[in-house]
Amino acid sequence: MKFIVSSSELLSSLQSVSKVISNKPLISILENILFDLDEAGKTLTLTASDQETILSVNMTIENIEEGGKTTMPAKLLIDTLKEFPDQPLGIIVDPNTNMAEISWETGKASIPCSAADEYPQMRPLKDDHSTLTIEAEQLLEGITKTLFAVADDELRPAMNGIFFDMKSDGLTFVASDAHKLVRFRQLNIIPENENSFILPKKPANFLKGILMKSEDTVTLKFDTHYAIFTSPRFNMACRLIEGNFPAYNSVIPAGNPKKVEIDRVECLTALRRVAVFSNQASNLIKLKIAGNEINVSAQDLDFSISANERVRCRYENEDLEIGFKSTFLIEILSNISSPEVRIELADSARAGLFIPVETEEEERRNDLLMLLMPIVIGD
Repeated sequence: MKFIVSSSELLSSLQSVSKVISNKPLISILENILFDLDEAGKTLTLTASDQETILSVNMTIENIEEGGKTTMPAKLLIDTLKEFPDQPLGIIVDPNTNMAEISWETGKASIPCSAADEYPQMRPLKDDHSTLTIEAEQLLEGITKTLFAVADDELRPAMNGIFFDMKSDGLTFVASDAHKLVRFRQLNIIPENENSFILPKKPANFLKGILMKSEDTVTLKFDTHYAIFTSPRFNMACRLIEGNFPAYNSVIPAGNPKKVEIDRVECLTALRRVAVFSNQASNLIKLKIAGNEINVSAQDLDFSISANERVRCRYENEDLEIGFKSTFLIEILSNISSPEVRIELADSARAGLFIPVETEEEERRNDLLMLLMPIVIGD
């Protein structure tokens, strides 16, 4: 293997895939990154794995003298490249000695390698696997809107990931931790077949990071155990969560008659200011809605501190006071992008719905709903 590559481009790609590597890998070769240099295609593929997930990114290499495969230690490579300004690096790997020589204008370094045939490979899917084609931007949006609501619950592993629900009316992304729930439907994606799977939180985070740098179309293939995401820039294969995701539509209340419209940013900034004064154990924040105003309040009796702030709203129903966990409420409003949000309520004991107020065009394309369970307010 012999080629020349930009130090900054190589570092960026190494950092993208190295996030997959476990802090304490079960086998030593998983501390390495697989280099696969295709001379004919002028492509360098870098791969990292933690056995559950395999992530690869592709780089175009113009100056290749000889292709080949090897693995190199990820941490040593990244720590070394961080100290370089952008400049060409010459890399030569001798398969007889399993050593790589990295040279630059004023110096060189030697790094030990390991044979590529020991590195884990992507397993083939079942013959009856399903396929879905989706734009990278759409996939990123679905993951970003829901990832924050994923649970971390050993007793209910099915909730520890994003649920991909493919129906004839669109693709739905769902996540819930039993306190909050997010349902994001993309109405302009019509799957060929109705199907579903649960993507674990960890690979969802990897996918989010790599999609932020991609503008390509992504092909998703999956069976009952594994999913493979493929695009010109990257490939990711991961094990799926087995089990049944809860019937999410059944927990979304259909009749919340009390509707409040707020300026999202104005309300969010007020919540952040007042939440500082909430009890550290409960994080309780109260919303007292009366007329066209919400009184946002919090207190911590243990430290004799309290705060309240008035926020404008549009509301045409009887007065209502409801409590929420401030951290969850702030998360909800932070993950909605529309300028205005409609809050739909029934009473102080039932879940509130948070829905973006969007244009007709956006409503035809997407449907976002977030649910938050209240905290009972004591007398």
